[in-house]
Amino acid sequence: MANSNDILNNAKSKMKKAQDVLERELSSIRAGRANASILNRVKVNYYGAEVPVNQVASISIPEPRVIMVSPYDESSLSDIEKGIYEADLGLNPASDGSVIRLVIPQLTEERRQELAKQVKAVGEESKVAVRNVRREAMDAVKKGSKDDDFTEDEVHRLEDQVQKITDDAIKGVDTIVSDKEKEITNN
Repeated sequence: MANSNDILNNAKSKMKKAQDVLERELSSIRAGRANASILNRVKVNYYGAEVPVNQVASISIPEPRVIMVSPYDESSLSDIEKGIYEADLGLNPASDGSVIRLVIPQLTEERRQELAKQVKAVGEESKVAVRNVRREAMDAVKKGSKDDDFTEDEVHRLEDQVQKITDDAIKGVDTIVSDKEKEITNN
């Protein structure tokens, strides 16, 4: 038996997850200033295991455009450097033998526009994910209607509520994307 609250709550939580994924994806797009989350995708081969860089080194931001990576174990310095290269962040690590410095270059206008397009593309992917959740919820409502779990009025009410949840989630995605675009273009 289908439960209307379960359908709505499930849709809300999945749409929220889509927004969370969007924020995580956008945090790795650099906007001309240092941000430790740029390194979230970096994996380091540490004694045969792939581990996130933040587990083998401390990450700090000593200046607005510099990220400093200080390994806990200096023998892992070259592995961390290699991991940064392989993550394809567009940054060149500079090592002095004990720490790695990543200088974030100033963004050109052309690069800012490129990044803004990338942000919009990631935003569109999130909207598609939200619409897929909407479709799943609508299918669950229709299935509940066929199984006589919901009356016709309840079906219309549920469809309206699913659409409202979807509209709110899409607005949230648009807000996140617009904030990131402003961050990129105004730096």
